[in-house]
Amino acid sequence: MAPGQTALSDRSAGSAGSSATPEELLRVLADPERLSVAGFLARGPATAPHLAEALGIGADRVRRHLSRLALAGVAAALPDRRTYRLVPEPLRRAAQEVGPPREPGVAFGAVLEDEETVLRHYFRAGRPREIPAKQGKRRIVLMRLSLEFEPGVRYPERLVNEMLGRFHQDFAALRRYLVDEGFLSREKGVYWRSGGPVDV
Repeated sequence: MAPGQTALSDRSAGSAGSSATPEELLRVLADPERLSVAGFLARGPATAPHLAEALGIGADRVRRHLSRLALAGVAAALPDRRTYRLVPEPLRRAAQEVGPPREPGVAFGAVLEDEETVLRHYFRAGRPREIPAKQGKRRIVLMRLSLEFEPGVRYPERLVNEMLGRFHQDFAALRRYLVDEGFLSREKGVYWRSGGPVDV
């Protein structure tokens, strides 16, 4: 996604809030062409003509696929009404709903053995049991939580609260710690990731 892109614009907010079930999302993505469109959008926003040229699919079919993806809430039009972006949150929610309880560790962002030990101690079924009092351990937990935020994407405070609320009831404390420890930056009620590991 392009740097500075807003996570939820007024136009896309309805799509991002889609209540599609995991089964409905699976049916939408079961079409190979539609899956390839979603996969291309995962690399960054694109227009229908750009997608058609890059994927070798007819422009009309691409537009139909985009409409289906938008209806399911996993794609949304940007303000220009021509460019679409992927909305990953419904996919993440679906994975959490249908998948087995996730254990922390390497899959949760741990690189070193001591990080994995802390994550395994503080996380249960993918959620932190408590916020560690010691700063070193707290930073490891916060680093894991920072992975929920995509670099270059700006998140309104409401969405930050919603995302963190899925991990712990005291989302305001988590939000404050993430900012204080440099994992998130904030300006005028908008947050973006400014720390933590980044895939290269």
